[in-house]
Amino acid sequence: MPAQLKNQFASDPVSRHLDDAALIAAMARFEAALALAEADAGLVDRQAAETIAAVCLALDGTTPPAAPFDAASLVPAARRAGTLAIPFVKALTAAVAARDAQAARWVHWGATSQDVLDTALALQVQAAGRELLAQLTRTGDRLAELALSHAATPMVGRTLLQAATPITFGWKVAGWLSPLPRLQRNLAQALDEASMLQLGGAAGTRAALNGQGDAVAAAMAARLGLNDPPMAWHSSRDRVARLGSELALVAGAMAHIGRDISLLMQPEVGEVAEPTGEGRGGSSAMPHKRNPVGSMLALQAGLRAPGLVATLLGQQMGEHERGLGSWQADWWTLGELFDCAGSATDAMGECLEGLVVNVSAMHENLERTRGFVHAEAVTIALGRTLGKAAAQQLMEQICTAAIDHGQTLRDALTAARLADVALARALPEAALTDLFDPATQRGDAQRMIERVVHQWRDC
Repeated sequence: MPAQLKNQFASDPVSRHLDDAALIAAMARFEAALALAEADAGLVDRQAAETIAAVCLALDGTTPPAAPFDAASLVPAARRAGTLAIPFVKALTAAVAARDAQAARWVHWGATSQDVLDTALALQVQAAGRELLAQLTRTGDRLAELALSHAATPMVGRTLLQAATPITFGWKVAGWLSPLPRLQRNLAQALDEASMLQLGGAAGTRAALNGQGDAVAAAMAARLGLNDPPMAWHSSRDRVARLGSELALVAGAMAHIGRDISLLMQPEVGEVAEPTGEGRGGSSAMPHKRNPVGSMLALQAGLRAPGLVATLLGQQMGEHERGLGSWQADWWTLGELFDCAGSATDAMGECLEGLVVNVSAMHENLERTRGFVHAEAVTIALGRTLGKAAAQQLMEQICTAAIDHGQTLRDALTAARLADVALARALPEAALTDLFDPATQRGDAQRMIERVVHQWRDC
């Protein structure tokens, strides 16, 4: 899919750090840091290193790179070479030679193609990750607000898509929020572990750096703001796979929210609605429609992400010191996963900020269940006198008869109490009234909400 059209399923603040220009800029940052670090170690002439760095600085990513560094110029040669690094280094060498022919001989000294591409990926991941964490924070903060403001708003709880027992909308929202502290913590850790310099040279041992490899790597890591690993990780792709997995989990959590919102937004339910706006959620054929487009974006991301993670997990079996056809897919696959997580969090953040909560519809839907959502509470109350098994059997009979005759559960119980003195004693009228009040059936919901919100705000 052309990049411009694909952007409808991406978040620009996140995805812009993984586009073509960002990749080329990150590769240039690697080459500049390499030359300067090698000059520090006495391996490269200082003036040559500064010339290389100056040329690389012009590829800073603020504007699309001009030929010969633009994607259209590099891709054909990259396909023939099997790596983008080869035509990039060739173009960089030519650009440096145009300034200083002697400096050009030190370009990419002692490094290999995978070094520049893996380090560029780490730089891009670091930048995109900061944006994604900010978006996740925005979404979590809004969920926390909703959970507290609707902590006492009663609604139908639904299991297996059927009415179950009363809950509160705030408790439901707290359920959406509950994974986010874990996701934020684990994502931040995975981002840190993936923000790793790669410098191994031909086979990973830095043999070309004359025993100065450790010093060069430490200096490069400091300049680039990356971690310095204990050894080259050319064939150790677990960090990338873990990050991809965390991104998929973020997308999945957002998709869960989107699924619930889209179901609650169906006209026959009508308990929430996504925000409206010019051109938002319309139909090309049906002018009355108000489609849950934010939820749709989150759902498509959640559906797309697992297959992408499978690709990264499959790349763990790379051959020997540098795999064939495995790590080469990391950049594009991880970029797609950032698109998924970024698009989903952005869509849900916007959706939740303007979410319309229809408290009246929640009340009406509770009433529409004809009181059967309170059947568990009545059964528990009866069980204290009759025993659990007897109470369960009796309530199943009463519920079945009420459903067959189109009665409410309250009417059916009233009739049963008139016909059965023992039932009337076990279930006094005052107790019956309380049992049909959703406010008496919140259980630990309030404390759960408060704990989840505290956990989020404390993470």
